[in-house]
Amino acid sequence: MLSSTDLNRIPIKNLYYMLCYAWEYLAEKDFAHIAREDEKDIKHLLTSILLVKLRSLIKRGFFRDYTSFQEETATLRGRVLFQESLDTFSFKRAKMHCEFEEMNYDISHNQIIKSTLYTLMQSPDLDRNLKDEILQVFHHFAGVRIIQLHYSLFAKVTLHRNNLYYRFVLDICRFLYESLLLHEKSGDEKFADFERDPGAMAKLFENFVRNFFKHETRQYRVYRENIYWEAEGDDLSYLPMLQTDISLENSDRKIIIDTKYYQESLRQYRGSEKLISGNLYQLFSYLSNVKMDRGKQLLGILLYPKVGRELNLSYKLKGYPVQFCTVDLNSDWRSIHERLVKIVS
Repeated sequence: MLSSTDLNRIPIKNLYYMLCYAWEYLAEKDFAHIAREDEKDIKHLLTSILLVKLRSLIKRGFFRDYTSFQEETATLRGRVLFQESLDTFSFKRAKMHCEFEEMNYDISHNQIIKSTLYTLMQSPDLDRNLKDEILQVFHHFAGVRIIQLHYSLFAKVTLHRNNLYYRFVLDICRFLYESLLLHEKSGDEKFADFERDPGAMAKLFENFVRNFFKHETRQYRVYRENIYWEAEGDDLSYLPMLQTDISLENSDRKIIIDTKYYQESLRQYRGSEKLISGNLYQLFSYLSNVKMDRGKQLLGILLYPKVGRELNLSYKLKGYPVQFCTVDLNSDWRSIHERLVKIVS
């Protein structure tokens, strides 16, 4: 078996394709051609794509929205704040405190973008030429404030049909923010190694596979499914919830897929390779407790990224058909596409 470094050599283009499926931006897949053969990592590629999208955004015009202001003014407008005016003796200056709204570009959408660009320019990990390109775009946000980015800011942004074209840009900004680690002592911004983060990659792998099947195998309904234990006894609410990673279903078949992003799909036991027992028990729990329409075929699949050799193993466990499969994320995208479709065919 090859070493665990196999999963750290996933081509940058493939990572981008996986992100497009995971985020459900299939129309943006063509931007993968921007990637050079010597592209450092997914952050450099996404930064390049962000700049392309922002140049288009600049030509289209920034979205603006009503922003609330308060000021002491001699011209009454909006809502007069009597208490503030009395407290500050504004009337002696022939003025009043007023609260009003104006259309403004300095809103959270644009603040997040500008702050992301500013953070990227501070990163020592980013190529000098790319920083120069960022600076050119950065100047177009002159009337927008730089803010302290936080996870909650991305959740609060409101998107609707008039500004939906911001969605992809903001998702890239969110990814770049999550991939940057602030070193408080030095004040430097450095990229976290996303490709080597097992938790982040496991989540990406699961979301990618689910949305891939949702869009590429239209004969199935694809969803996450809650399965309840076939159990009797005391308060059943204490039993843990069983939730599938991916369920595919049509009138004839039901397939339950559990994705596992491990550096090794097999374990060594007394000098021989064995399947990981915990994963097998989990899948068997799904199959033995799921409620099925009579006559519908049921199949369970454990899907791993390929590390070392390819796996295609089939068994029957207590009458339930089970498959163990791998997909080579280091191969060209067409091969990945064909492999995944074949697994559920």
